[in-house]
Amino acid sequence: MRRKRQRRKAAFTLIEVLLVAGILALLAAFAIPKLFGQAQQARIKLAEAAVGRNGPIGKALESYKWDVGQYPDEDEGLAAMYVPASEADEDSGYKGPYMEGAYEELKDPWGNEFNYKAPGEFNEDSYDLWSSGPDKKDDEGKEGSDDIKNWVEK
Repeated sequence: MRRKRQRRKAAFTLIEVLLVAGILALLAAFAIPKLFGQAQQARIKLAEAAVGRNGPIGKALESYKWDVGQYPDEDEGLAAMYVPASEADEDSGYKGPYMEGAYEELKDPWGNEFNYKAPGEFNEDSYDLWSSGPDKKDDEGKEGSDDIKNWVEK
């Protein structure tokens, strides 16, 4: 009598699967907080670049000033850079729009509007431009604030 050999199918045992799942969970517990920290740092860097003198908003404001002779006042705000040239006063020298898209799309990395004041309180010869930062509260130059600003604290 010959015995038939039973072939075992290759498969993972429950213990092996649980062990791998546990190792993956442990790795995720260390990696995910680091990734979230990096994401917040990236948002801060984006906001710093946006409000900086060489950022897209700063360059648009400089172009506006070159053409019109002054920065948009506080009442006009940043929306002034989106007006089509056909709607502007012909005698003003305005050659915009100076920013692409729609003014409603101009948001900081946390989804808030940028804050603008001209003439500036801190940059008296130009303008103040800032983001309310991660806490989304406008601290308007208060010490210890997380606002991202285009001026240096004195």
